[in-house]
Amino acid sequence: MRARKVIDGVQWVGSVDWDRQLFDELIPLPDGTSYNAYLVTGSEKTALIDTVDPAKTNEWRGLLDALQLSRLDYVIANHAEQDHSGSIPYILERFPDAKLVCTPKAKGMLVDLLHVSEERVVTVADGETLSLGDLTLEFIHAAWVHWPETMLTYLREKRVLFPCDLFGSHLATSELFIGDPLWAYRPAKRYFAEIMMPFRTNIVKHLERLAGHEIAIIAPSHGPLHDKPQVIMNMYRDWVSGPLANKVVVPYVSMHGSTQVLVDRLISGLAQNGVLVVPHKLSGGDTGRLAMELVDAATVVLGTPTVLAGPHPQVAYAAMLANALRPRLMFASIIGSFGWGGKAVEQLLALVPNLKVEVLEPVIVKGLPSEQDLGAIDRLVALIVEKHRSAGLG
Repeated sequence: MRARKVIDGVQWVGSVDWDRQLFDELIPLPDGTSYNAYLVTGSEKTALIDTVDPAKTNEWRGLLDALQLSRLDYVIANHAEQDHSGSIPYILERFPDAKLVCTPKAKGMLVDLLHVSEERVVTVADGETLSLGDLTLEFIHAAWVHWPETMLTYLREKRVLFPCDLFGSHLATSELFIGDPLWAYRPAKRYFAEIMMPFRTNIVKHLERLAGHEIAIIAPSHGPLHDKPQVIMNMYRDWVSGPLANKVVVPYVSMHGSTQVLVDRLISGLAQNGVLVVPHKLSGGDTGRLAMELVDAATVVLGTPTVLAGPHPQVAYAAMLANALRPRLMFASIIGSFGWGGKAVEQLLALVPNLKVEVLEPVIVKGLPSEQDLGAIDRLVALIVEKHRSAGLG
């Protein structure tokens, strides 16, 4: 694609990755993604904000050739991760007089990850500004809004915020701006769940800080731009600190049908009591969808058969994922089956030390569930419903 005008003085000069299916060899990308970079042209100097993934450097070279950019004064590195910084060596080689601008923490990381020359790097303090003539860039340190070296860049005169990963979405589209917020809601929530949820307490602080900035456009480094910034900012406020839903997420595996019987009984009982239930079959399931559903769920119930005396490996993975993402869950339980014995419950609970939840009595049965076993599931349903109502959710 060619450069596209964002606003006077600002152009999108990124790359859309229509076909990428996996990010970090971990995160599914059902809608592709983009690597957004922005060229800011002032009356005296020009700055490039972020670059593109190394896989897109050759394509990006063509975009810059078509732009006929003869001079670049600064390259702003908001974040050192390679999907944004990976083409910095190319751009510094192409523009030998350009300076690389980043946080002090990012300097060391960029030197380590990309082997850029330290002499090319200029570090900026929190709140420091850089003049491009008639335009001013303000740098906002945002440590642990994803990585420890992250910063946001704010273009004062145009009221444009370049937050890198914050407020982004893995969404390949030909639209520069989000037209319908409802269309973009799920990709944005999914992205928040997969990337940002572990850092929600820091995000709360930075949302408060950004309230002091008048923002007309949010230009993230993945996905379309926001020309109605309060929409995505309000979404983030809801996701990081809003009320939880009357919802139970059930990640599960059933090898021979016994655990499936328990899961079906649980789903039916909760649904009859007005609780939203989201079952997630882990065998062949999309872990990104699971992460997204955990954002506002009050309860998670893991369903597992017993494999070699422990939980099914995919259920163990789901537990580890939840532990890493740190959703705001209030309650958790485990249901499942075994043939001759095991320690699935103990092993799963040991995998989730980061989850500050009340553990409700697990239901682990031997063989195919009996009516007595199903009665235990009914009691678990009643307990979840009571806990949700006591928490003001039901």
